[in-house]
Amino acid sequence: MAFRRRTKSYPLFSQEFVIHNHADIGFCLVLCVLIGLMFEVTAKTAFLFILPQYNVSVPTADGETVHYHYGPKDLVTVLFYIFITIILHAVVQEYILDKISKRLHLSKVKHSKFNESGQLVVFHLSSVIWCFYVVVTEGYLTNPRSLWEDYPHVYLPFQVKFFYLCQLAYWLHALPELYFQKVRKEEIPRQLQYICLYLVHIAGAYLLNLSRLGLVLLLLQYSTEFLFHTARLCYFADENNEKLFNAWAAAFGVTRLFILTLAVLAIGFGLARVENQAFDPEKGNFNTLLCSCGTGASTGASRAPSAECPPRPGWQPGSSRGSRVLGRLLPAPRSLSSLGACLHQALFPESPASLRLPRKRSGESRERNLHTD
Repeated sequence: MAFRRRTKSYPLFSQEFVIHNHADIGFCLVLCVLIGLMFEVTAKTAFLFILPQYNVSVPTADGETVHYHYGPKDLVTVLFYIFITIILHAVVQEYILDKISKRLHLSKVKHSKFNESGQLVVFHLSSVIWCFYVVVTEGYLTNPRSLWEDYPHVYLPFQVKFFYLCQLAYWLHALPELYFQKVRKEEIPRQLQYICLYLVHIAGAYLLNLSRLGLVLLLLQYSTEFLFHTARLCYFADENNEKLFNAWAAAFGVTRLFILTLAVLAIGFGLARVENQAFDPEKGNFNTLLCSCGTGASTGASRAPSAECPPRPGWQPGSSRGSRVLGRLLPAPRSLSSLGACLHQALFPESPASLRLPRKRSGESRERNLHTD
């Protein structure tokens, strides 16, 4: 199974061989695990890679239901789905993004950002649909008090645990993809920060037994990010098309308000009034730690962008080369779209400012210099 057509052969297990065949290597490893299901001797080990572990029968009014909790064996399951994600990444890149980018005739810098946004659009769209289905079926939207009631939420339904494992697998797979996709050195720190922020927050919600609150917050976050990267792709197709950026700016402010309000409500008020306030890691109760640190972190994160959003009244673009570029890319936020761009650039490394290059300057070298400033 070959994902890319190659006209040049590389020495076996060399650096270029691994880079150009990493999806095929991952497919072979996944196939070995699947073949292990066919034999009784290896079936038990194969299920360890494929299915979530630590299932527990929980008695309910209608009988018994199977729930799950986390443990060290989850790392094996996450590892398996990292290879699955690498394969899907290569399929999307080969059969969708490469064909579109050839028609657009993009430069190297824009081509790299186009591939990045294309992959994230597919991921965010699938995650939003999946997360919305889980939140609705579990009743978290109809009963918001369930986000903090009966904490700690040690036992998770199958679909909730599987969702978190796949989310961790995706963001962990993004780390080796920086090597496989030959990302420029200037882009690596930005993307590492972006990936690590998601890993810390998703793993924190999973390990601190805040899975219900994490699902709702991820739904809001992924919805905004999907709209932003969709606008980014439309901008690459037509540089005059900036309407989606305005829609994203409006959605950005609304979702940030909901995220901050929901986090403070659930952690600062809901968990603070739960009867069991004892810090007991063995039982999965981190309530005291969450009430003291979680609310302060959420409030601090909401205030962080305020120092970088609107320029000061006496600020004049042109004092330096970097400020001249910034002045053309991010003017004074006289509209909702420009204000949203400032906020998003401060919160996340992904920003429309990195896309909207001055059209008077042409040439790949000048374009690359703008991105490195």
